[in-house]
Amino acid sequence: MKVEVFYFEGCPNHQAAVQRVKEILREEGLAAEVIEVNVPDQKTATRLGFLGSPTIRVNGLDVEPSARSCRDAGMTCRTYVEHGRRVGLPSRNLVRTALKQAQVDASGADQS
Repeated sequence: MKVEVFYFEGCPNHQAAVQRVKEILREEGLAAEVIEVNVPDQKTATRLGFLGSPTIRVNGLDVEPSARSCRDAGMTCRTYVEHGRRVGLPSRNLVRTALKQAQVDASGADQS
């Protein structure tokens, strides 16, 4: 499993996002490579489909299912909805669900 945390320099939520991913991986007993990807400019943001900082993808899929079809790439702070309000990190549940789904998907692929 590969987890990527996309961010831009100076993002106040970058390190918290990395820490959240690592904590949940530990809690769930999952092994994954956590890669931090610095997005330096708009050109790179567009090429990567960067939806703002921080963006977390598990095996290439955004942890927020509704964002997977979004094409609004840009150098902005990303927000997530949690309990009806906007916050700077995806919820622990959102990250946990994405990690567990990737594990299930990988298990199914191994059996084919």
